Amino acid sequence: MSRLRNWARGLKRQTLVVWFAARDPRTPWFPRLLALAVAAYALSPIDLIPDFIPVLGYLDDVILVPLGVWLVLRMVPAGVIADSQAKAAAAAERPVSRGMAVVIVAIWAIAFAVLGLWAWRTFRH
Repeated sequence: MSRLRNWARGLKRQTLVVWFAARDPRTPWFPRLLALAVAAYALSPIDLIPDFIPVLGYLDDVILVPLGVWLVLRMVPAGVIADSQAKAAAAAERPVSRGMAVVIVAIWAIAFAVLGLWAWRTFRH
């Protein structure tokens, strides 16, 4: 269990590295877009496959996120990765912001509500 916890902690730190790499102006545009998508998906409380679905619910967290992180780390220049790792190490020491988690959930809820309203108006006939 300790090994799994360490792996998850390392993945979280690598996700922060990807996030900081995406925000670095030295990152080329395609790796930047990929890094933003991977970081947004990994840090978002909403999953592609909900976690309550047995086995499949955790496959996206166990396969998609590490694969995306690996791909981004291969595409981003080494200097950017080194700087991003230093920023991620510093950020990991800071306390977690519960308020920001509420903001992220609210943004997702609004996005789904707008999408649902658009779909309802478009397809109600």
